[in-house]
Formats: sequence, structure tokens, C-alpha cells
Amino acid sequence: MWFQTKATGLLGIKYPIIQGPFGGGLSSAELVASVSNAGGLGSFGAYNLSPKEIEDISKELAALTNNPYALNLWVNDIDTEALNYTEEAYKKMEAIYQPYFKELGIPLPSRPQINDSRFEKQVEALIKAKPPVFSFVFGIPAREILTECRKQHIRTIGAVTSVDEALLLEEAGVDLIVATGFEAGGHRPSFLHPAKESLTGTMSLVPQVADAVNIPVISAGGIADGRGIVAALALGASAVQIGTAFLACLESNATDVYRELLFSKERKYTLLTNSFTGRLARGIRSRIASDLQDYEKQVAPFPIQSQFLSSLRRAAIAQGKLEMISFWCGQSVPLIKHRQAAILFRSLVAETEAVIGSLK
Repeated sequence: MWFQTKATGLLGIKYPIIQGPFGGGLSSAELVASVSNAGGLGSFGAYNLSPKEIEDISKELAALTNNPYALNLWVNDIDTEALNYTEEAYKKMEAIYQPYFKELGIPLPSRPQINDSRFEKQVEALIKAKPPVFSFVFGIPAREILTECRKQHIRTIGAVTSVDEALLLEEAGVDLIVATGFEAGGHRPSFLHPAKESLTGTMSLVPQVADAVNIPVISAGGIADGRGIVAALALGASAVQIGTAFLACLESNATDVYRELLFSKERKYTLLTNSFTGRLARGIRSRIASDLQDYEKQVAPFPIQSQFLSSLRRAAIAQGKLEMISFWCGQSVPLIKHRQAAILFRSLVAETEAVIGSLK
């Protein structure tokens, strides 16, 4: 059967369909449980959660589903450049964005303060919570963390954007790899080379990674229906990870405005930009991202840039100036058509079987 793969065997799921984790408060327990209960792997983006909140969400998910689910963290949540970001550079960046704050009638914020990385305390709480699966982006956890996950029977999934990154994950002992093509929505999870240098498409990246490693590969980026699933499996993937299509569902924690944009005419225009967070990410084309394409080198590193723009985001939402906000999504967003997670999941399975049947 097409759905019996190495990935489904390792993860203990029926179908090789994984819901991509969403950061920024966009994840919800309801969506994760819906996908897991349907036979896939629901994923919760826990990057912005405290250790206590990580323990709480894991308990909530365990109460909502008897099937496996994943908690996702950012291994590297502070750019090295942020620690040495000069006042001169900050002032230059501030001047570039000042007109947008003026347009919204709000003052420029004070310079954000960089705190210590949250990852170590977060992952400590995650291991204590013992979710079935720990997925991560932006790097590789320390060897002792991965060893402890194995002791606790927690499966691990790491994200890559290149073959070199995949080889490092395999060497570290990670169980599965997400090969993320540049079509994917949200942040590019590159960690070995700059994201701008790691823009291989899914169709090229997945078979290269599958040929290079001996652990199961999960294909991500540009997949929104059964055709994409069949293509990914044909390229050597053992499962797929789908983000934007699930983000558009009512069960996600996206706002109504966000969801409607994912079904609007504007959705077909996406671009990669670091203008909003300091890290390269794909979303619906916005005025700020379009205006500042020539100023990407002046953008502050993460998380300074993201924190600097937090008040602008709130004001833009309040004033209905959505063209000034980032709405992350992938290039295949025009293909989405379902608004309920269970219906979407059943459609993905049925479409995959129909495509496979048509090829016989």
C-alpha cells in the first residue's frame, strides 16, 4: 500500500502526511489533534512557549488524541549577529522603517533587548513532557539531547534545506529528515549556509537528499494536494509535510483575516523576504516587503527585527492596513480549497489514491 512507508512505521501513523508546525501563535491543539486522529502526524509549533506552557500543551494534546503528535522548537533562536549589532546599524535600520510607523501614527519603539536563548529550557521541558515526536528547525540539538530523546522513546525530526545539512543530521542520529524546498511558506530553516544560498526547489532537493542519506526523508514545500503527495513519494520521500493548506483550516489559530487572505486573489503572489523578522521567509507579497527589497542587507538580525516591528504589526492590524503585514504561506496556496482539517485530510488521501490509480 502506498501509505505504508518507513516514515509511517517509525512514527506509528497510518498515513505519511504530516501537518507542518506553525510558529507565532498560529498552532492550535485542535488542529494537531484533528490531523493525528485522522491518521497523520499533527505538529504544534512551540517556539514561543515557556517551559510550563510546553508541558501544558503536551498534556492537552495527549488528552485530545491517542495517536502520535509532534512538538516543534527552534534550535537557534538568536542570530549570532544580533549579539554584536551596533547602535549605528540599528539607527540606519530604524530610519528605513520610520515612514511606516509615521503612516500608522505610532512612535518608533525603543531598541529591543536581546535575552538568552530559550531553547535549552524549552527542550528540557519537552523531554520531561515526553511527546511522541520532537521536531526542530534552525540547527541540530546537542548530542546529549538526541540521546535522551532516544532513551525516552521520543522520535526526532530535523529540517534541512541542503544535502550537506541532511548529512549532518543523519550523522547526529536524527530519526527522520524534512527536506524543505524553497516553495515552502514561512521561514527558511537553513543552518549550515545563509538562507539566500539555500534555495533549492523541492523537486530537486528531495531526490538528492533521499539518495544521500539512509534515514526516511519527508518532503516539504509546494505540496497541497494528492498530486504533490504522489510526486514526493516518487522522488524518494517517505512522507510529506503540508503547511499552508492546514493553516487555512478553521481549526488553526490563524485569524479570520489571515484565512480569508489565503483564499483571496492576492494569495498567488508570494515572495521571500527578511524584512519582517530578519530571517528569510515566504509569504503573501506585502507593501513593506516589496518596498524594501533593495534594503535587505540593512535589516536587523533575528530577533531584533521581529521585536522592533511588533508594535507596527499590531497597529496595522487595528487600522486594517493588511498590506503592511506579513502573512506566511507557500507557493502552492492557490491550490488549497478546504476549510476544515478532517475534510482536507480525507481529500488528500482520496486524491493520492486516485492519482496512483490513474497511473496504473
